[in-house]
Amino acid sequence: MKALMRLWPLPAVLVWALAWGVFSLLVRGGVNPLLAVGAACGVGVVASLLGESWWRRGIIALGFPLLLAASGAVALPAWAWLLPLLLLLLIYPLNAWRDAPLFPTPFHALKSLPAQAALAPSALILDAGCGLGDGLNALRAAYPQAQLHGLEWSWPLRGLCALRCPWARVRQGDIWRADWSAYDMVYLFQRPESMPRAAAKALDELRPGAWLVSLEFEAADLQSHARLQAPDGRPVWLYQMPPILFPNQLCLGAKPQTAL
Repeated sequence: MKALMRLWPLPAVLVWALAWGVFSLLVRGGVNPLLAVGAACGVGVVASLLGESWWRRGIIALGFPLLLAASGAVALPAWAWLLPLLLLLLIYPLNAWRDAPLFPTPFHALKSLPAQAALAPSALILDAGCGLGDGLNALRAAYPQAQLHGLEWSWPLRGLCALRCPWARVRQGDIWRADWSAYDMVYLFQRPESMPRAAAKALDELRPGAWLVSLEFEAADLQSHARLQAPDGRPVWLYQMPPILFPNQLCLGAKPQTAL
């Protein structure tokens, strides 16, 4: 699939042709033209998940409706042309575009994690923004005995992720409003603009010794424990939450007091 995506814009053309074929078959079969348009647009939107950037996803998803409008092959009410946009917003909610539209994690990207971040067999790991479940699959390969949780804002993506990863607990929700305190590790593949927020949330909610892991993007506000390298060359940043220091430990050379 990655090899095909390198032949851009061939993948977009193939998706447009597939959507047009679906539309034509449904219309010839007597299906209401509006439903046929919706089904064909759905094909484009779902296929857009394969795009490697937001603009490629938009081109893949919107190609068919634009071709249909230019061809004049069917007369539709003016509001019908909002259907592709509604489908896009269903798959990619506005806050998902602000954070990370859909960045799949390569399967072997996290295989070196256990050597630097050892976890108990029953450890709780959260993939914050799990998308279609690629990160969960990579985490399972690294920690096969861990309890894996996924959190995704988009309902359709959450449903598809749950189907792909039945061994994980996948929920719909906002990663920034969710409580991270129960997890031994939180994994992110966001974007650079999100990392200061992720660092602040990790410091505020993760317990001492827990881990924040970020593929590709550094959390500059945290002291990194290690910087690994995924097989494709991208960095994997590891951050361990520091211990809680009491006021009398902040002085140089002060020893922690034993609780009575």
